[in-house]
Order: sequence, then C-alpha cells, then structure tokens
Amino acid sequence: MRSLRTAPPLPLVFLLMTVGAFGTEWSVKYNQQEICALKRSTVFMNGSYTHPEGLTVTGTFWYINPVKGVKPTDLSKEPVYSGRVEFFTDEQKHFSLKLSDVMEKDEHQFCFRIKTNVEKQRWVGKPGVQLRVTELHVEAPEEVTEGETADLTCKTTCSLTGPTFIWYKNGRPLTTKAIENNQLHLQTVSSEDAGSYSCAVRGSQHLRSTAHSLRVRHPPKRVSVSISPSGEIVEGSSVTLTCSSDGNPPVKIYTWFKEGGTSPVGSGQNYSIISITADHTGLYYCVAQNDHGALNGTVMVTVQSRSLSAVWFAVGAGSFLLITVFICICRSLKLYRSLYEVLYSGTELCRFCSALGEGGNCCISIRESGGLELITRVIDVLNTQQLLSNETINDELHSLGNVQLYIQHSLDGRL
Repeated sequence: MRSLRTAPPLPLVFLLMTVGAFGTEWSVKYNQQEICALKRSTVFMNGSYTHPEGLTVTGTFWYINPVKGVKPTDLSKEPVYSGRVEFFTDEQKHFSLKLSDVMEKDEHQFCFRIKTNVEKQRWVGKPGVQLRVTELHVEAPEEVTEGETADLTCKTTCSLTGPTFIWYKNGRPLTTKAIENNQLHLQTVSSEDAGSYSCAVRGSQHLRSTAHSLRVRHPPKRVSVSISPSGEIVEGSSVTLTCSSDGNPPVKIYTWFKEGGTSPVGSGQNYSIISITADHTGLYYCVAQNDHGALNGTVMVTVQSRSLSAVWFAVGAGSFLLITVFICICRSLKLYRSLYEVLYSGTELCRFCSALGEGGNCCISIRESGGLELITRVIDVLNTQQLLSNETINDELHSLGNVQLYIQHSLDGRL
C-alpha cells in the first residue's frame, strides 16, 4: 500500500492526499478544520475530493471519531443522528454534511469516507472537521449606579465565524446604542437603561442568549401623593395621605410637611389626620428619600364646612314663598356663628350668598308654601364678580320685591 502524504494545514482548508494505484493522487479538502456552532442551530461541513483515474466511486458517507482498526459506521444509520443529518455530493466531487439541531453531545471529529469499485481502493479524509458547540450568554454587572458607564458582552465558548451581534432590551432590538463587535456600551447610565438584556447573532436571531437583568440605582424620579377616602373632605372626618415613589433601592424614609411650616407633621409612607378641621386646609408635601437622593410630592387638602344656611322670605300681599338656600362652601368659613335679621333686595341676596366664600356652588330653590316648585337655579360661583354679573338670577330675585330675610346658624355649624 502506498504511503500517505499529508500537506501542511492551509487557511480554512485541510488537504489530505496520496498517489493512487493508477498514478493519480487521492485528496480530501475540508473548507474548515474546526467549526464553532450555536446550540440548536444548523451547521454545514463542506469540502471536495479527487481520486485516482480508473476508479469509480460507489459510495460516500460521514462518520465520527475515527479509530484505527475499527470499522467506521455511517452517521445516518446511528440513532442519535437519525433525521438530523443529510449528505450531498455532485459531479464536480464536492461534498457536504448538513447537521440540524446541533447539540452539545455533537462535539466530535467528523470525517468523510469514499468507497470505490475496487475493494482496497477506499479513502478517509482524516483528521476531519472538529465541531465545537456553544451558547450565547450575556456577561455584565447586575447593578450599576446612575451616571456610571456599563459594558455588556455577548460571550461564547468558541469563536463563531464572522458573527454580527444583535442586542435586545426587554425583547426589542436596540438600534440607538453603541455596539462594537460583541459588546454593548452604555455611556452615562440612567434609570431608563434598567431592564432585561439579551443578544443574538444575525441569521440566527431565534437563538438568543438567556436574558440578563440590569438594575440601576437611582434617587426617586416620580413621587405621587393620594388621599383616601377620595372625594369631598368634610370637617370631622378622617383622611389618610399616601406617598408613592419609584427609587432604587426602594424609598424607606418618608417625611411629611405642611406648607408654611418648618417642622415635619409626620413620617412614614402614610400620614393620617383624625377629626379633620378647617385648620388642616393647605398644601401638604412628602419628601421621599433613599441612598441616592430625595424628591418631593405634593397634594392640596381642602376641608369643607358642615354649615348649612336656611333662609325664609316673606313677600307682600299675603303670598308666602319658602326659599331654601343650600350653600356648598369650598373654603373653611368662620362667619355667621350667631343669629341675624336683615333686609335685602334680590340683588343684595346675591351679594350675601357670595360673601360666604370666594367660590362654591350656590343652589337656590324657590318653593310655594303648597310645595309647588317655581324656580330652580344652580349658580357655579367662581368668584364674587362673576356672581354679581349674573343678570338673569339678579333680575328674578329682584322681581320678588323687598323680602324679609332670616338666617339661622348654630354655633357649631349645624342646624
């Protein structure tokens, strides 16, 4: 048998050849001696061959891990590769192996074998193609502080051939960040950079790395204050103010202030006011603080009086009308705590109504003593001047003539 001559390795090509019995050399050239493939990907091992003249190729196949003295087994007949391998050859003596759904246990040396019409004229391209299998994973810090720089690296355990890396944040491709080779560079990190990062290789985007969570330490960015229960706050009721924020690490120090005061009125995420009074009306703000800074949130607390005014009018000629005025006061009032008896015209009634507060709803209902409703009006009082300029209601009240007005308030604001 003729001696085997092995040429030195060439870039991306491995050449095996010997002189054939008919004066022509055997040769097997692999395009790559070693291939790095992503787990679950599809890989191709390609090459070409020649054989001595006068021989006819009767069969070719691939096998793994050649061992001297051991008969090779066709890869397509091994159960672990069933349905995952395909062999290709053409008239120009090119050959190829397609291996699908690559697994870590596929890390072997793959060799191409040629059989001819002459029993002793067979050839194996050794040492073959070495397959390495890798997965992508992100190497990065778990937490950074706002303002710092962070680098995220898409790592492999072997060298992929000419990869173009793609980065994702929270499942969406990143297009505005600095990407160089397999590295994502975050310059001057902000709280917006916090999220889940993964990487992939173009052409195999479905084979992404495991997601890596990046946390950013930062002071509170948003602080909100809510009031419970919601709606109108009436004297004597109880309310709770709650402060919420988004700092990282989470805010644990909350301090409450009332506008105009220098000392805190409370601490903790919740601040409760029991039996609220008019004196509690004002702007409240909480200071939310963590290790990296503080931020304020504000809320306006408006306490409405329980006072209810009942007004009776007597109009001449024996005709009596009962006018009930309900006044919803939007500010705390300390007026009219005793009994009054005054004489007003219709226009002056409006002035009296507005004098109870600069804003609110003045609801006037005029009823006949028999109970028939004659007029119902709702005036949205934005300020005194607006009410006085409401000519329609002024005219209707003035048409009643002079009226005797009786206002009754109890000292504690209740009828």
